[in-house]
Amino acid sequence: MKTENKTASSRGGFGSKIGFVLAAAGSAVGLGNIWRFPYLAARYGGGIFLLVYLIFAVTFGFTLMLTEIAIGRRTGKSVIGAYKTVDRHFAPMGLLAAVIPALILPYYCVIGGWVLKYMTVFITGGGETASAAEYTVGGSETKLSFFEHFISLFEQPAIFFIIYVLLTSAVVFLGVEKGIEKLSKFLMPVLLILIVGISVYTLTLDGAADGLKYYLLPDFKGFTASKLLKTIAAACGQLFYSMSIAMGIMVTYGSYMRKDDSLESSVRQIEIFDTAVAFLAGLIIVPAVFVFSGGDKSALHAGPGLMFITLPKVFASMPAGQVIGTAFFILVSLAALTSSISLMETVVAVVMEKFRLSRAKSCLAVIAVTLAIGMLSVLGYSVWADFKLFGMQILDFFDFTTNNIMMPVLSFFTCILIGFRVKTKYIEEEVMFGEKRFRSKLLYSVMIKYICPVCMIMILITPFVTKI
Repeated sequence: MKTENKTASSRGGFGSKIGFVLAAAGSAVGLGNIWRFPYLAARYGGGIFLLVYLIFAVTFGFTLMLTEIAIGRRTGKSVIGAYKTVDRHFAPMGLLAAVIPALILPYYCVIGGWVLKYMTVFITGGGETASAAEYTVGGSETKLSFFEHFISLFEQPAIFFIIYVLLTSAVVFLGVEKGIEKLSKFLMPVLLILIVGISVYTLTLDGAADGLKYYLLPDFKGFTASKLLKTIAAACGQLFYSMSIAMGIMVTYGSYMRKDDSLESSVRQIEIFDTAVAFLAGLIIVPAVFVFSGGDKSALHAGPGLMFITLPKVFASMPAGQVIGTAFFILVSLAALTSSISLMETVVAVVMEKFRLSRAKSCLAVIAVTLAIGMLSVLGYSVWADFKLFGMQILDFFDFTTNNIMMPVLSFFTCILIGFRVKTKYIEEEVMFGEKRFRSKLLYSVMIKYICPVCMIMILITPFVTKI
């Protein structure tokens, strides 16, 4: 069998299969799992969304993740070199795959800085302050929550943003095996223990059973074909957030993967870990917010408000809320950090390969660019709060552009590349390396050729159709 990946020793690599799985799972487990998944599940029919998401995770998500990891391992290169190696006509897709994480990393670190702020507030006993404080701006009658007041400043968000970037870069600077793998082996078990412990506690709250039913049981009342299509689109879109698909991360991590480790079983294990964390996050948030709001479904709204405004109030209202709130924001900090590390590593790998720089110099270059772009998002909520791009805040603009346009486009052309240009045999050969058989071969072939491209188009057009 032909394989392009002769050696990746000069770039570093994972020393074990468990190290790769935990690092990739750590990349997948992030802020999208913690606040976006529970919100979507609550909004789109509870158990219906969970069922649809699970089906897409083991088919759609599996297919795209396997494809990206296999491309990375077979070529042994960063995203730019990988796509060019597979087919030089698709080299622009490699450039797109490099730009996506470079744009996501800065604003993700800004949000990571917000999480660090809340973690320090709760650790120092300020949970009540974060939940109840109200501020007025310039003597006006407009009252702001603790979160809204915090991001409207510049100095504090900027400081926590810088600290978060430095924490992320410190791990990337140490390299793949000594930095990313070693930290993942420690953080992921801790994260799992925390999320299981907090979810068990929230289920003991009075009234949590009603929230649990709302989260788990399918709600078919008024569930039309239109709502089903929206649920499918939401589940597909969530897979991008949950599984780090189309961010160049899995191609990069795949290039560090050992050739004698099973690709198929590794992807399945990453899927299980990622889906379990998302599901458990829902067990924490949905019942707790449901109890706090007296069954008001609108309390489970999306975005930063759920994480930084609603949940601190929920923790303040429950027994031992200070402890639970502290544990929760430590959990979110760990989840965010493992994801930002993978984003930065992807960009650093590109810089190292493209400009032939050392890891240290590449890290410094990426840090400088990340700080410069990230500061735009910090300013977008403070000094430049009135400035809008197509009606969006700067951070929201970056988020919309990468997640709703660039990522679906990249995945669509990746499907075309593998399904019709170089054929599925290109991936199947890599999956079969050292293995007796490819168990999901038929599923993979059908998904990459026909189902996934349609899903990509659906994800791409849904936001625009919704706006219209």
